[in-house]
Amino acid sequence: MFWPMFAVAVGFVGLAVLGVLAVRVFVEARRLGEQVARSASRIDRAAADLERAAAGTARAVDAL
Repeated sequence: MFWPMFAVAVGFVGLAVLGVLAVRVFVEARRLGEQVARSASRIDRAAADLERAAAGTARAVDAL
């Protein structure tokens, strides 16, 4: 009777560990998604700044 109860207990502990790891993966994936969104926003702002600078440079070259 000991071994079946031990197997059930080990199975339950294994499922609990997998559940904890799944939650940790979910939290880290969500954090990564937020970081990617912030990075995309920064890239978008940098691209807009570059576009404005290029337009100013193009006007300066045309004036020559």
